[in-house]
Amino acid sequence: MPFDHITPLLKSNNSKIVLLVMDGLGGLPIEAGGSTELEAAKTPNLDRLAAEGMIGLSTPILAGITPGSGPAHMVLFGYDPLHYEIGRGVLEAAGVGLHVGRGDIAARGNFVLLNEKGEIRDRRAGRISTEESAPLVERLNTITLPGVELEVRQVREYRFAVVMRGSDLHPEIDDTDPQQTGVPPLPALAREPAAEHTAELFNQWIAKASQTLAQNPKANGLTLRGFSSDPNFPSFNKAYGLNAACISVYPMYKGIAKLVGMELVDFEGDAPDDEFTAVKKHWEDHDFFFIHIKKTDSKGEDGDFHGKVEVIESVDRALPALLGLEPDVLIITGDHSTPALLRTHTWHPVPFLLWAPATVRPDDQTQFGERSCAHGGIGHFRALDTMPLALAHAGRLEKFGA
Repeated sequence: MPFDHITPLLKSNNSKIVLLVMDGLGGLPIEAGGSTELEAAKTPNLDRLAAEGMIGLSTPILAGITPGSGPAHMVLFGYDPLHYEIGRGVLEAAGVGLHVGRGDIAARGNFVLLNEKGEIRDRRAGRISTEESAPLVERLNTITLPGVELEVRQVREYRFAVVMRGSDLHPEIDDTDPQQTGVPPLPALAREPAAEHTAELFNQWIAKASQTLAQNPKANGLTLRGFSSDPNFPSFNKAYGLNAACISVYPMYKGIAKLVGMELVDFEGDAPDDEFTAVKKHWEDHDFFFIHIKKTDSKGEDGDFHGKVEVIESVDRALPALLGLEPDVLIITGDHSTPALLRTHTWHPVPFLLWAPATVRPDDQTQFGERSCAHGGIGHFRALDTMPLALAHAGRLEKFGA
């Protein structure tokens, strides 16, 4: 594990590191020979940073493996997802302030729209608004089951989190989301005998929840994903000698940061400008900033190529405010690829940009895009190396060996 050989080499200084993650950044051309979303976007600031820095491509997990959001972010923080497993449920729950203790089970929920046959018409209930879903969450919070405590909290739009607390609960349960439309939600099925009782409890809760939602015209059903418990991860700050902060709009990514010990920064707004303003406000309080941009991924999942281009361009326009803070190391990348062409996460390598004026060895690339990154000086590497690279360029690592 990186911690094993990185932590003994740590040294402190006053450097500042920024990790800017544009969720689902990697893309594909809509037509053969065309541009990806990143290549099509007008990004003078990103291109300048690419020319002054180094670029490459990172693989989140292993070649050909499509990552979920949780492991794809954890690997950027140096937690090998093949060793540190994490469920989506506990991430969503932690992100909205739900306590998930040892032995508690959390799941991430989606409101869905079902047809008259009980088949899923829309897996996200038309991205029902946060205001519309709030009373639905309140209804779910009234459901009780004997022998366990249940707590449901709204996340955002069509998403919610549910936590079950009780004795002898186990998280080894399959998702109820079939990941497609035209079929009914799946039952919660135990993957091993110890989880059968927990799966049955969740099925009882789902049945009651379905009755509660049945007459709603926009969201008359639900699915559950990522059954999980507290993973008890090592502290990010202790592992790297950093005082880290998280700047994120979406709760799940706050949950990831919280689970590894980062401080969550509250701020108003949801535009890149708002996030960068929050960084500026807290610049003196921290030496590592994880900034998360969600809408690149959302537009990719919606199949909105031009919408994803516009999100990338909005980040580029806002970048001068971040650069004005003069970070020592700025890394700009994605957690995974979400091409609008395919409307989902994919295994494709992710564009990666490292800008560190005092230490970087510039390559000969002058644009930030998938094709340029394929020829960049960093090369093609595992995303697990992100934090060692950041620390080295920030002057925070001693020499290894004599």
